[in-house]
Amino acid sequence: MTKRPEEDTARTERKVSAAAAEPRWLTDAEQDVWRAFLHATTLLEDHLDRQLQRDAGMPHVYYGLLVSLSEAPRRRMRMTELAQQAKITRSRLSHAVARLEKNGWVRREDCPSDKRGQLAVLTDEGFAMLQRSAPGHVAAVRAALFDRLSPEQVVQLGEMCRTIAEGLQPAGADLPWLR
Repeated sequence: MTKRPEEDTARTERKVSAAAAEPRWLTDAEQDVWRAFLHATTLLEDHLDRQLQRDAGMPHVYYGLLVSLSEAPRRRMRMTELAQQAKITRSRLSHAVARLEKNGWVRREDCPSDKRGQLAVLTDEGFAMLQRSAPGHVAAVRAALFDRLSPEQVVQLGEMCRTIAEGLQPAGADLPWLR
C-alpha cells in the first residue's frame, strides 16, 4: 500500500518546522571567534573612550558627532541624518547635542526647508577642539588596531565589517535611528 501524497507533505512540513525551531548552536571554533570579537570590540571602544575623555573631555560618541559635522557641507547636518549616521536614537542624539552646545562646540538651527526639522552646526570652537583632539585619537586608533594588523588583515577586516554591517541593515528595517 502506498502513502497518500498529502501525508508525505504534512510529514515533511512537520520536520522542517521542528528543524527551524531548533537553534543552530555555535561550534566550539565559532564560540571562540564570537568571544574574541566581543572582547576585542569592547576593549577597543573602552580604550578609545578613555583616551578621548582624558585628552578632550568627551566620550567617543561625541567625537564621532563632531567628525560627522566637520565633514558635512558648511559643517551642518539635519539632526535626523546625524542620528542615522551615528547609529544612535534621536533621543540620545538630542542629549549629546545639548552637552556639546553647553561646551560651545555645536549649536542648533531651525531647518529652512522644514519647519519641524533642526540642524546641528559645528561651531568654530567645536572645530578647533576637533583639530586639537584628532592627532591623539588617530594615534590611539592606529596603536590599538592598525599597527597590530598586516596590510592584508586590514583589507580582510574591512571586507568582513562591511559584510556584517550590510547584513544587519536590510532595506526597510526598523532600526532605532530611523524612527
